[in-house]
Amino acid sequence: MVAFQLGGSSWLSEPISPVTAIVCFVVLFATILTAAFGVVREADHLAHQLGEPYGTLILTLSIVSIEVILIAAVMLGPGEAPTIGRDSIFAVMMIILNLVTGICLLVGGMRYGEQEYNAQGALAYISMTVLLTGTALVLPNTLSTGNGTFWPAQAIAFAAFTVVLYGAFLLMQMRGYRRLFMQPEPGSLSIPARAAPDGDTTHPKASLDTRGNTIRSITLVGMMLPIILLAHDLAILIDHGIELAGAPVALGGVLIAIIVFTPESITAVKAALRNEMQRAVNLCLGAFVSTVGLTVPAVLVVGLVTGKTVVLGITPTETVLLLLTIGLTALTFLGQRTSAVQGLMHLMLFAVFSVLLFSS
Repeated sequence: MVAFQLGGSSWLSEPISPVTAIVCFVVLFATILTAAFGVVREADHLAHQLGEPYGTLILTLSIVSIEVILIAAVMLGPGEAPTIGRDSIFAVMMIILNLVTGICLLVGGMRYGEQEYNAQGALAYISMTVLLTGTALVLPNTLSTGNGTFWPAQAIAFAAFTVVLYGAFLLMQMRGYRRLFMQPEPGSLSIPARAAPDGDTTHPKASLDTRGNTIRSITLVGMMLPIILLAHDLAILIDHGIELAGAPVALGGVLIAIIVFTPESITAVKAALRNEMQRAVNLCLGAFVSTVGLTVPAVLVVGLVTGKTVVLGITPTETVLLLLTIGLTALTFLGQRTSAVQGLMHLMLFAVFSVLLFSS
């Protein structure tokens, strides 16, 4: 990290030699990914201390904050990247809601057969997904701007609406509606309001260690420091590599999604293998809701402050994939126990996305 702070500007100045670009990318990628795993490790310890849904919220918000930092770094870089926010959000959707969810359902179903979760919480996540993605990714294509963007006044209003709604959702999730995001008793897919427990009774939290939690919180923030400092250099290399290889621009968003969500994805799969499907649901569906709820306002604000164009409207092909993903996710969590068959369906949809990424 120190080396890049001292010499990064000279190493990454034009023209960048292929050898320098490859070496720098590998080092930066490994460093940021290691830091992301560190963030997940500390957040996971806090999760076990605080119980659900607080633990999952800490983990999800930490990871999504990293994504917002990387996207902002790309937008503030030397090149123009008007679609990086849109591409990242869409890539996260396909990776989290199809690839990771599909793997969780497949491995969990193969080990335990059918798995239970809290259907009310899952549908709350899906409802938020429909509203936020529809407003951010589909609505811009119907406006008079004609290029998938918002007018400045619209950008301010929709950024504010998104922040307020997501903030209210978080407050309700942590307080009055906490029971919707906790594992129900065996044989049930919900927790009645009159019987709502104070915590996760299936996996009760350990006795609260205030000093340890404080240290882990500080460590978590410290692990995010390398990501913040190195994000700009990685953004330069991603832009350079995509341009040099003639790869689709959307690949930048996919790379950011992979870097950011690999650690959390592993955590979700491990939860499914432990038959903790509610934790997997909170991590997968909650991660995408947080992605849209935080990324959309962030990129709109960066665009307004810097005067750079922000294109959020997705293409017709992506619109079809979005509708298929939301529809399949809704049917998967429609108040029925999950199975490996549903996992295969989600994985097929991700495979379709992967083919279209390079051939559409």
